[in-house]
Amino acid sequence: MPGKNDHYRHPPLLDLFPPLEPYSSGYLPVDDVHQIYWEQSGNPDGVPIVVFHGGPGAGTSPILRQFFNPEFYRIILFDQRGCGKSSPHGSLEDNDTKHLIKDIEKLRTHLSIEQWHIFGGSWGSTLALAYASQYAERCKSLILRGIFLMRPSEIDWFIHGMQTVFPEAWEQFIAILNEDEQDDILNSYYKRLTSKDRDVAMEAAIDWATYESACAALIPNYQIITTDEQKMGALAISKIEAHYFVNEDFTGENDLLGKIDSYRHIPTQIIQGRYDIICPIKNAYELHQLWPEANYVVVPDGGHSAMDPSIRSALVEATEKIKTSESS
Repeated sequence: MPGKNDHYRHPPLLDLFPPLEPYSSGYLPVDDVHQIYWEQSGNPDGVPIVVFHGGPGAGTSPILRQFFNPEFYRIILFDQRGCGKSSPHGSLEDNDTKHLIKDIEKLRTHLSIEQWHIFGGSWGSTLALAYASQYAERCKSLILRGIFLMRPSEIDWFIHGMQTVFPEAWEQFIAILNEDEQDDILNSYYKRLTSKDRDVAMEAAIDWATYESACAALIPNYQIITTDEQKMGALAISKIEAHYFVNEDFTGENDLLGKIDSYRHIPTQIIQGRYDIICPIKNAYELHQLWPEANYVVVPDGGHSAMDPSIRSALVEATEKIKTSESS
């Protein structure tokens, strides 16, 4: 039986806001190696809300601006280290959660923002919780989609478990690897993705990105990667994602569930697709069980993608809910 805070949605669907262009953008040097791309759109005097994109490594997208009422919100998008327009593209040097959190604080200071709302999905939910556990006083609220807690069991599910639902995509995913490599799929892929042989790395990147995209939407949608821009994007997300899966440790004192008391008081909305295969609902449910104060929304006909119609609608509803509370 669902807990008392569960809310099963049977929506009329809400649509995205119209496309809009940034009113300012730039590059922020965050150390001697990295500079991150940032942009602002909507109302310059509006309520600040910042988007933490997924991956790790995916980069942001112009369509993310459209989840927010542009007359009310000051909408901040940025590309994490090595992602999107940030440079150096695809770099793994000093690329970890600790540095990303420092980058976020440097961006907040650079933009002269005292507090902001945070909107993050998938890996963006991981980063949002990690940031909130250290800088709760900077967070006015959290909107989290497709909960990912970066635990070893979740990484194992991504590498092995998703074949339960998408056996064809998984067979294509491992086909690149020889028999010995298939004994350790993650590290074998990581070795290929970080190969100095560009052809080897690119082949692995395309296969990784194709596997992930095939499992992301409620209705399977195999990504077609043909242009140079698409190939570079696939290499960044695949390499950075594998890098984090291999090197980051979210167990013990870094377990995000163990830090709930540090961010429990932050008003939070959790949006979870019932049929999210990338980040199964079990993750969100375990978070909700320990954090009943958060508003927990299960979308009955949603998968992982923020662009699934019902997920998209629930996210717009969540941003409008904040707008209402801020205006009251």
